[in-house]
Amino acid sequence: MREENLTPACQRLYARIDLDAIKSNVKQLKSHLSPKCQFIAVVKADGYGHGAVPIARELEETEGLWGFATATAEEAFALRRAGITAPILVLGYAFPESYEQMIAEQIRFTVFREDTLTEISRACKILEKKGIHEKARVHIKVDTGMNRIGIKPKEEETAFVERAFLTEGVAVEGIFTHFARADEVDKTSAQGQLKLFCRFVELLEKKGYRIPMRHCANSAGIMEMPEAGMDGVRAGIALYGLWPSQEMRRDQISLTPALSLYGRIVYVKEIEAGEAVSYGGHFVAERKMRIATIPAGYADGYCRGLSGKAHVLICGRRAPVLGRICMDQFMVDVTDIPGAVEGTLVTLIGREGEEEITMEELGEMSGRFSYEFACCLGKRVPRVYIKKGRVVEIREEENF
Repeated sequence: MREENLTPACQRLYARIDLDAIKSNVKQLKSHLSPKCQFIAVVKADGYGHGAVPIARELEETEGLWGFATATAEEAFALRRAGITAPILVLGYAFPESYEQMIAEQIRFTVFREDTLTEISRACKILEKKGIHEKARVHIKVDTGMNRIGIKPKEEETAFVERAFLTEGVAVEGIFTHFARADEVDKTSAQGQLKLFCRFVELLEKKGYRIPMRHCANSAGIMEMPEAGMDGVRAGIALYGLWPSQEMRRDQISLTPALSLYGRIVYVKEIEAGEAVSYGGHFVAERKMRIATIPAGYADGYCRGLSGKAHVLICGRRAPVLGRICMDQFMVDVTDIPGAVEGTLVTLIGREGEEEITMEELGEMSGRFSYEFACCLGKRVPRVYIKKGRVVEIREEENF
């Protein structure tokens, strides 16, 4: 194995998460911000499959960090249970059953519905009767073109903001929007969204509503739209060393992929010309071949769409995937890799010598998306956390 002190569960397959790489990516992203601009680390979807809790623990004391963002209340609660005390903003809709706990644990709300304000106020009153005197901190979501959630940046919608300011128990802490196309070369759409947002904020300020924290920029915005860095930015995919899209310029910032994925060869056999490999018999050998079986499959997130397309690295060389990827296993051609024997380490994502297989490569090849590929790595794949070249934590299925 590549690291010492790995658990038995890591023998089959494991993801290696480099915490130093994540800190380096934060430093790179922060270099594009003004000193006053606060940094929000987006750790939704279990840190895009990398592990929200270990990453939040690593970043919590980072200078200039405002806090974290999740997609759901449940994700935020998991961070609090793990001892994370920094502010947490839930970016999506939170259901009323969660409001009392969110308020008590000082988890921030995204608001854009009238009934949400009513329910939040009701929850505050219930908590007061229990001796908990906390205000609900909210961030108002403005829909400038994503057409997902949020109020429209129109004058009539200022009434919602006024209602938020006047609602008992509510403290308006932030206002934000989200760019739909900031990762494209042509920034016309994103610039248009930014203008709509700024005009709406100006309109609110003219009416006397000054909101302390304005944030628009996602990873792509941080890198290529410095004018969008207001009071805060939300860094998601770039935090993990992945690029928002293939259209992004790569000469302005250096990102280091944090995740690599390793397995082992468990079986090597020879097959004859005319023999088929895997379900459906889509691959048929044209010559005598050596094939190796690797105990990983689409149940682990190594998706079926890579069948007959992807490569893995064995002994520093590319070995093509043969036939369909199964739920728990797949086969590769090692005919020309004599060092490939049972027990040999296999790199599914990462670098070996001069060769590298990236998450972006596999995402594009499989017809998926690098974000999706990362998020879909299964819980039965142990995460091994590395800092300064040493294992500092291992998360296995039972402690996810």
